[in-house]
Amino acid sequence: MSQFDQESIVYGVIRHIPAADPFGSRRERRVNWAAIQALPLGLDEDWSLLKREMFSMPGEDVFSGTYQTQLMHFAASYRAVEYEWENWLRQFEALLKSMYWVSATVHLETELSGKHTFSWQADEGHLPSDGELRMSCEWEREASFAN
Repeated sequence: MSQFDQESIVYGVIRHIPAADPFGSRRERRVNWAAIQALPLGLDEDWSLLKREMFSMPGEDVFSGTYQTQLMHFAASYRAVEYEWENWLRQFEALLKSMYWVSATVHLETELSGKHTFSWQADEGHLPSDGELRMSCEWEREASFAN
């Protein structure tokens, strides 16, 4: 990598509080797992910014890392993904639309434009059949001021 390449780091988590009954809970977790498994692999020719390998999900029980909340975490490093950020967000929201969740957080760290945190909330919980998503963004930028 040359010194002029701009690296961007993207990481975050999708949270879901499954249904109270065991069968509904298992079904919802499996729908979420299937949505992630439907993403292309890194070796695929498909030009997708989201790849299956960047996601991880603990098992379905307390011994596998899931007490109550199902956590689906992800991370990747890109070459200047901020120039493709609208496309990345579009792909991520398409994934969210196919899943059960209560919140999602994406952190974007860039060399040129600082750190951004994108958040989605579904107070009543999001179902795969639900419509539009609401996202908010916070921007943090380090700067020095000369006296």
